[in-house]
Amino acid sequence: MNIGMIGLGDMGKLYAKAFAKAGYTVCGCDLPENINSLKQELSPFGIKILDNGKDVARTNDLIIYSVEAEKLEQVAAECGPVTKFGAIVAGQTSVKTPEVNIFEKYLPADAKIITFHAMHGPGFEPKGQKLILIPHRTDKEAYKRMLDLFTSIETDIVEMADYHEHDKIVADTQAVTHVGFESMGTAWKSAGFFPWENGSYVGGIDNVKILTTLRIFSYKAHVYAGLAILNPYARQQVKAYAESESELFKLMIKEEEEAFRTRLYRARDFVFHESHKPIMLSDTVMKEFSLSSKPELQKPNSHLSILSMVDAWYHLGVNPYDNLICQTPPFRLRLGIAEYLFKNEALLEESIETALYDKTIRGDDLEFHSAVREWSAIIGYGDMEGYKKHFNEVQNFFSHRLDEGKAQSAELIRRLMME
Repeated sequence: MNIGMIGLGDMGKLYAKAFAKAGYTVCGCDLPENINSLKQELSPFGIKILDNGKDVARTNDLIIYSVEAEKLEQVAAECGPVTKFGAIVAGQTSVKTPEVNIFEKYLPADAKIITFHAMHGPGFEPKGQKLILIPHRTDKEAYKRMLDLFTSIETDIVEMADYHEHDKIVADTQAVTHVGFESMGTAWKSAGFFPWENGSYVGGIDNVKILTTLRIFSYKAHVYAGLAILNPYARQQVKAYAESESELFKLMIKEEEEAFRTRLYRARDFVFHESHKPIMLSDTVMKEFSLSSKPELQKPNSHLSILSMVDAWYHLGVNPYDNLICQTPPFRLRLGIAEYLFKNEALLEESIETALYDKTIRGDDLEFHSAVREWSAIIGYGDMEGYKKHFNEVQNFFSHRLDEGKAQSAELIRRLMME
């Protein structure tokens, strides 16, 4: 099976190399200005660089579109009609509803559509990583070829029958997860401090929050914008998260302790009952990964971002443990620290008391509240450019620690997954 990649960005290159190493014949294309550098990088792997996407589409048995989600329609409109007869076509976007609709619109009727979603970023090799495989328009033989392909590069394949199911789960595991961490980053930027220099953010949970936030902001804005804005199920879930955060924040500033505590314990009992296999993040490992030079200054934290997530899961009727089939490292860490907080009653009570009565962190919680509102509005309006601008401003604020945060978070993920 000859494989053609239309788009050789970070993820396109990663999978092109993996396929070539597994013995497949691979070619690809990208923007004209990138051709020379791609030839230098990929020719040692035997990957041939073609001049344009039409050449890729008409000559390969499997064509993978690995382009930005917002540009997919433009590229598919150009290349789709010349697809090789009977070829398999897949996309690497993280949101499948618009992708499938575009393929149905521009591909010949004889083309098979079997798409996939790699649940990791370009910082991880495909081997051992979760990959969602979704047949849409195919026969058994073509589907087996795709299964064999991803088996050959040793991915952890999760087969999913329906792209709508995929998008609902991804709305939770990626879109809402990212908004939570992006809101933290925005809040710290707006407050004008780096969290590792503040005593409220030097505990084990906060180490995970900081490193995951830095990890997210070390990648490209368009990836997260597409996940949030193009997923038809994401806006509803982001809105629910913003509503949970806002309602909890109102109870905090009014110091309505009974209503606040009752609401959170009800959410805890729904999400973290004993039938779920716990993730059990290691307290020892989490405490190791601090960017702070003065961990002894640790103060209690309200953990409003985590309280809001668990409350939103309850009100949406979402079981996050079921969604681990589409897990990403940030989602697993987010669920892990939520579990760690809510299953430790002393820590949860400290969080509740801090949220209600500790005025030293109220300003930070106000900044977080404002940030969640901002992100929710941008996503609600479908403002792709506004999303990227907002993201890039925070990215610039943390730019001097992003590489370190990315490296440390990768090691943190590795260590916590081993425990």
